[in-house]
Amino acid sequence: MGSIEEERPLFEQGSVLLQEVKLYAEDGSVDIHGNPPLKQKTGNWKACPFILGNECCERLAYYGIAKNLVTYFTTKLHETNVSAARHVMIWQGTCYITPLIGALIADAYWGRYWTIACFSAIYFTGMATLTLSASFPGLKPAECIGFLCPPATTTQSSVFFVGLYLISLGTGGIKPCVSSFGADQFDDTDPHERPSKTSFFNWFYFSINIGAFVSSTLLVWVQENCGWGLGFLIPTVVMGLSLVSFFCGTPLYRFQKPGGSPVTRVSQVLVAAYRKMSLKFDEEDHTLLFETQDKNSTIPGSRKIEHTYGYKCLDKAAVITEHDVTNGVSPNPWKLCTVTQVEEVKILLRMFPIWVSGIVFTALQSQIYTLFVQQGQSMKHTIGSFEIPPATLGMFDTASVLICIPIYDKVLVPFVRRFTGRAKGFTDLQRMGVGLLVSVLSMAASAIVETKRLRGLGAMNIFWQVPQYFLMGTAEVFFYIGQVEFYYEQSPDAMRSLCSALPLLSTAFGSYLSSLILSLVAYFTTMDGQDGWIPSEDIDKGHLDYFFWLLVCFGCANIPVFVFFSVKHLQKKAA
Repeated sequence: MGSIEEERPLFEQGSVLLQEVKLYAEDGSVDIHGNPPLKQKTGNWKACPFILGNECCERLAYYGIAKNLVTYFTTKLHETNVSAARHVMIWQGTCYITPLIGALIADAYWGRYWTIACFSAIYFTGMATLTLSASFPGLKPAECIGFLCPPATTTQSSVFFVGLYLISLGTGGIKPCVSSFGADQFDDTDPHERPSKTSFFNWFYFSINIGAFVSSTLLVWVQENCGWGLGFLIPTVVMGLSLVSFFCGTPLYRFQKPGGSPVTRVSQVLVAAYRKMSLKFDEEDHTLLFETQDKNSTIPGSRKIEHTYGYKCLDKAAVITEHDVTNGVSPNPWKLCTVTQVEEVKILLRMFPIWVSGIVFTALQSQIYTLFVQQGQSMKHTIGSFEIPPATLGMFDTASVLICIPIYDKVLVPFVRRFTGRAKGFTDLQRMGVGLLVSVLSMAASAIVETKRLRGLGAMNIFWQVPQYFLMGTAEVFFYIGQVEFYYEQSPDAMRSLCSALPLLSTAFGSYLSSLILSLVAYFTTMDGQDGWIPSEDIDKGHLDYFFWLLVCFGCANIPVFVFFSVKHLQKKAA
């Protein structure tokens, strides 16, 4: 009995120590002071309001420019319909390709927090420049006199485009980091915090669309009724508020340390595999593979990735040969890589076909900012003496998102969970597939409306566009959120920001694809000086409905391709 009593204090002390360890996040994150973060004082949902508030304000600022930009090009800079649509699509594409820059800087050098902070300053500078260009008479073209519309001078165009593309650079540092930074606030090793991550992605997209909703309604109305200077000033001020919101939450955040350049890690695997291209080895013999991971092989707190079959040529990068064995010296990473490094590259390759399918989805979705608006301008958009700006109809896209996210999170997921047994209800790939289908329905609705409008069955009211906007918003809830969560969950720990940039990159290429299709259609359907499907001035003389049906065909062709590669992805992952 005496020995038991003597041992009891040691046991109780061990319990206390164990409880103290569990008080801290165990996923490798740190607090603002570089110490292990206390769970009760950092991260989880308590840190999320500041991140979600930042994203809401930033998106309000972005959409305050993007939602009605095509109208500014045509009415203030006096561009043609095709030129205006092309400018908007190229700019939007750039806004979604610059995230590669921000992602690489965040993963390799600054971390997500400081990348967001620094690029937000660039963003704010661009907003201020754009506001000045729309406010001072010398920085914008004179108003039209009858049919005579003076074009913008070189100086006027330069100031406007400098501001516009500073915004694209700023958003490039913010977008790939904010969603990942928010997800970092939940400890993957904690079974109580882990399920909250899925809900975070839903409410993250919800906050985006709160900002977009205000832009589609209030800001569009201000721009067309109170002036573009004020219409651009408001989102500039809101962008400043997003910075304040972000910095206010600093003491509550959990931070993941940068883990080195993902480009370097991928390049090392490709170079090492190339050097051993002629090497023959038994894929079943795992003793030949380099398993040891030095301190630089992964980011702090990251997980080791086990070997999977497939891409045998890449496995050669991790095969140990007599030339790689050097006593007391770490192997040359450009000649011998760890299994984890090789598996990281495999993960990227397996995600690539899924990424390509997102390009076509974006080509369809981008029409809500361009041709949907131009279609609305040719419809009856007045209620009595009140004129409805056509770009305002974008609020129904946003309203659809705001309605569907709570229904999806609180109603649909629990219902589907009964049949699938999955905590998330649908898999990420199933969710994306539903989004692709609904996006096709949206384009089909727009084509039907345009067909009826061109037949001249009276002046069609602009509210006939509501179904196409609403369906596209529903498609976004399924596809975009599923896509963001898919890339975050599938990505290697050392490449979280880079992989979070992939859906943004698909958005960029989707905008470029849309611009290319638009240019090709305008070129090939314009004959002998006659108007083609998309006339430069009056779309009543064209066939915008044909263009919409063409996009329906692209969307329909994309669905079986997506299903095929989704199945292949699951098979390779299971192999």
